[in-house]
Order: sequence, then C-alpha cells, then structure tokens
Amino acid sequence: MSLTSVSLLVLVPLLAGSLLVGASASTTSFARRFGEARGQALTFVLRNVLGLPLVFVGAIWAWQSPSPWLFAPKPPLAVAGWTLVVAGALVFVVGHVHIGTPAGRPTMRDALVRRGLYAYVRHPIYAGSLALILGLALLHPTPTFISAAAVGTAWLLIQARIEERDLIQRLPEYRGYMRQVPRFVPRLRRQSRRAPGPHGQEEPAPGGTGGTK
Repeated sequence: MSLTSVSLLVLVPLLAGSLLVGASASTTSFARRFGEARGQALTFVLRNVLGLPLVFVGAIWAWQSPSPWLFAPKPPLAVAGWTLVVAGALVFVVGHVHIGTPAGRPTMRDALVRRGLYAYVRHPIYAGSLALILGLALLHPTPTFISAAAVGTAWLLIQARIEERDLIQRLPEYRGYMRQVPRFVPRLRRQSRRAPGPHGQEEPAPGGTGGTK
C-alpha cells in the first residue's frame, strides 16, 4: 500500500469520529424527540463511546504511520512545539475541571459556567486542543500527521459553532455570554461593560459565577 493510500486511510476514523461527535451536539433536539433521559444517553454514546475513540485512534494511527518528515524540527521549533503541547494540555485539563461533568455528559439541566478559564474564552478545552494539535504538528511534521492535524483543527472550529447553536437553546443567557466572551482567544483587555439581563437588570460581566468546551 502506498504512503498516499495510508494517509487517506488514516483520515477515515478521524472524519467518522468527527461526524459522530458533531451529531452528539444536539442535546436539545434529542431531548425533545426521545425524552431527556434517552436523549442524554444518545448524546453520551455518540460522543464518548463512538466518536471520541475513533478520533483518538485516527490521531494515534496518523502519528505512527510511516511517512517522511516535511522538515526537521530544529531546536527553536521543537521548543515552540513542546511549549504549545504543555500549555495546551494544561488549558485542556483545567477547562475540564472548571466545567465538570457537562464536558462529557451535557444535559438540559446544565448551568452556564462563567468562572475560571470560561471568564476569558467560551471554549477553553477546544482552545487548549488547538494549541496541542499545533504543537504536535511542529514536533512530528509528516504529511500524514499534518493532514490529520488539519482535519482535527477544522473539526474543532466547526464543533464549537455546532455546540453553540445547541447551547443557545438550552441556556437562554448564553447569547449574552457570546457577546461578552470571545470563542478561543482571550481579549487583551477584559470587557467590563455590563449587559442588560432578560428583565432589564444588568448582568455581571464574565468572571462571575455559571460555558462550554
């Protein structure tokens, strides 16, 4: 089998897993159609049982696939790569800690998380994942892994938007949160202006307490 065929084959589990995880971001629709308990179970299976394992299998396969390096990662690139990997992994873990169970098992009863990293970006887990992917691509610049990294990056960008459509339906205050907090990259200056609440009162600016991945 040629290297090109292997590269294309590696993308199959990545694409399949990405589609399944994308389909899981329909908590509201599933709850309305199948009931809250069954909808939550369907979300869990699509995301955690089928989708994410396929994504991880594809990523590991891409890393281990024999393929020539596009360039040699010299010390500056290696340092940059490891810095992104460590920083991305740290943000990924802390984001999970801050949001808790809803990261893997979203429900119709979730509350909006605005503390910790979620006061600065709406998707810290995905922001950390993007940094991690970029760092790994710098450390292992083969055509196969670069292709897999491109698929993973595109998936995270699209997945965040899909999830936000569902969150707007589940959490009425999420639309205001979107206006105040950027998606992936924090602002240099925190937004201090308060947004009007649903009854005309002012809501606290991000940094208080009650996000997404």
